[in-house]
Amino acid sequence: MMISTKGRYALRVMIDLAENYGKGYVPMKEVAERQNISLKYLERILPVLTKNNMIEGLQGKGGGYRLTSEPAGYRVGDILRLTEGDLAPVACLSCDADACARVESCKTLPMWTEFYRLTNAYFDGITLADLME
Repeated sequence: MMISTKGRYALRVMIDLAENYGKGYVPMKEVAERQNISLKYLERILPVLTKNNMIEGLQGKGGGYRLTSEPAGYRVGDILRLTEGDLAPVACLSCDADACARVESCKTLPMWTEFYRLTNAYFDGITLADLME
């Protein structure tokens, strides 16, 4: 499994907003400069986070983005699943996979299933508050 630039940048944006939690809306231009991410790339990530109520935006003077909850309420796993999709290590475990004809005889399925469980548990055990420390 490889986390894409989109997932890594989404985490950096969310950590930046977490570090500014309670200070009002943060202009994305400032986040882009601090995180060394192009504003154009951020414009591809922000709608996903906004649509899923992770952040909220305000247009105009004094506008920008902010978290909708406190940093401890955001799990890394949730952010990665939004930006990366399912974190399944093999196609047969992904959410929208067709039933595998070999499921009954597959010798590796238990290994992949446990790896998938461990991956999700690991990322779900880390919050933005943890990453800020």
